[in-house]
Amino acid sequence: MAGAQGLVKIPELRKKILFTLIVLAVYRIGVHIPTPGVDGAALSEAFKNMQGTIFGWFNLFSGGALERFSIFALGIMPYISASIIFQLLTVMVPHLSDLQKEGDQGRKKITQYTRYATVLLCFVQGWGIASSLQAYSNPQVVMDPGFAFKLMTTITLTGGTMFLVWLGEQISERGIGNGTSMIIFAGIAAGIPKGIGSALSLIRSGELSVGKAALVLALILGTFFVIIFVERASRRIPVHYAKRVVGRKIYGGQNTHIPVKLNTSGVIPPIFASSLLMFPATIGTFVTAGAVQTVAGWLAPGGWLYEILFVGLIFFFSYFYTAVVFKTEDVAENLKKYGGFIPGIRPGENTIRYIDYVLTRLTLGGATYISLICVLPTLMSQTLKVPFYFGGTSVLILVGVALDTVAQIETFMLSRNYEGFMKHARVKGRAAYT
Repeated sequence: MAGAQGLVKIPELRKKILFTLIVLAVYRIGVHIPTPGVDGAALSEAFKNMQGTIFGWFNLFSGGALERFSIFALGIMPYISASIIFQLLTVMVPHLSDLQKEGDQGRKKITQYTRYATVLLCFVQGWGIASSLQAYSNPQVVMDPGFAFKLMTTITLTGGTMFLVWLGEQISERGIGNGTSMIIFAGIAAGIPKGIGSALSLIRSGELSVGKAALVLALILGTFFVIIFVERASRRIPVHYAKRVVGRKIYGGQNTHIPVKLNTSGVIPPIFASSLLMFPATIGTFVTAGAVQTVAGWLAPGGWLYEILFVGLIFFFSYFYTAVVFKTEDVAENLKKYGGFIPGIRPGENTIRYIDYVLTRLTLGGATYISLICVLPTLMSQTLKVPFYFGGTSVLILVGVALDTVAQIETFMLSRNYEGFMKHARVKGRAAYT
């Protein structure tokens, strides 16, 4: 109740939330705008035959846009793939590393390169999907096949993805939450009512027993509980500040801690891993060679090779992204600069090694947790022969993005309350001396 009252009392926060909701509404409207040249009824029939394939996986992250073959059919995943590429290149290419160190100007340049790469990936994926639809003959999906259809579709899908990138940037700058994550969140959340409806219809028809439905529901609720518990878990590294005498005042002497989350990387690893594993499947959509089709089949979601690679990429991106966002050298330098130290650990290099040791162990636990959440529900749903898809990745994204957004709202409210308190204190202070 207090949080709701805070939202009402802070106009700026209300505007941010309203702006975010409006942008997400624009995104959901765009999902229903079809790409020209496609027979909607035939596409719906064709997509029923594609359920359980890579197209169903694409459709999940596009928020149902691929199923309707709308202007947002590619979703925002090409931009995520491009971001992964440049984050990796930043570590390996000295020029990009120097740009990142230049501050805002350098990061803007890298963002510009990322957009160019996004356009290139959109052209590749858009051309592949257009070729696949044109080749699909039972039923005939494309009304007027040919080069013109492929080119028009590719340009339309590329424009749709770049518009989504722009919407995400607007949310990040003027709204609440990370724009890219919010768009993916909205797409997955939009499919929840349809999933519940399909489950109820399967129960009525007898294809899904009440016992299996109850077991899957318990699995989903248990997954939610585990995610919320772990996402809020953190390791507190104790820090003590030595006393310093400056003039006649004594500073320091207090004890505090450095909070390190168990899952520092958040929902980034499964999103990045899914994006990379979609790339071979994309190539398989427009390369008809037998070897390519075989590899694409091996990498289909649910297969043993896909799950092994998925887990491996989750571990890789967990460590990689943690190293990007948590700079142990900077933490140790700041502690030394302000007279802080970890009890029993010498300042400097020893502090860096100790924080690295703690962070490595926590990241191992966090990566294991993410892998179990993302893989086990999928494997269990297949073992139970549940006739609809339930993935831990989507649940992790839903809960993780929701928690991050709530935390950002709480931080904004606390900062506003603190500013109001300081302003009130300054006014009273002036009045006392007049």
